[in-house]
Amino acid sequence: MQCQGQSGSVPLRVAGAALLLAHLLFVAWVTLRPLDVPWVSAPNLQPMAGIRADLALAPREAVRRIGEQMLLLAPLGVLLPLVGGRLCASPLMSLTRTVAAGGLVSLGIELLQTGVPGQVVDVDSLLLNTLGVALAHVAVVPAARARLRRRPLGPARARPRDEGSQGSTPTIPRVGIAP
Repeated sequence: MQCQGQSGSVPLRVAGAALLLAHLLFVAWVTLRPLDVPWVSAPNLQPMAGIRADLALAPREAVRRIGEQMLLLAPLGVLLPLVGGRLCASPLMSLTRTVAAGGLVSLGIELLQTGVPGQVVDVDSLLLNTLGVALAHVAVVPAARARLRRRPLGPARARPRDEGSQGSTPTIPRVGIAP
């Protein structure tokens, strides 16, 4: 693979960082604001219990509830690799890094929700948020990286190097040649 030293362009990485920051601020606003509700359900600490309850509802309502939780952090699956700027990364390692980071962000949100009035901890949202990050990464990142690797290089980078002559050897003034 001839991707040594190749990385994403700086403006693309800066735009990715700005979008990542904006998305994280939006997620914090949605998930960590106090809610004024007359009652709060108990925390869900049993994996898959909330998903089973959602699937017991009408199909449209189940898709809406599960989809909301999957889509909340899904942009991280694309934005985190964009900020990283690696065009030549192992797809499995990239997926692993991104899913781990998305899972940690989701876990952080769940832990912060313990102190927010009206918000309830739900282990299923942790699972669905992480699944959303993974699906977005798999759907977008490999194809985007392949497309960016195939893009034409700029005029300064497109010229072939003449490997035969590299010029004279540099010398340091006032340093003699060793015997």
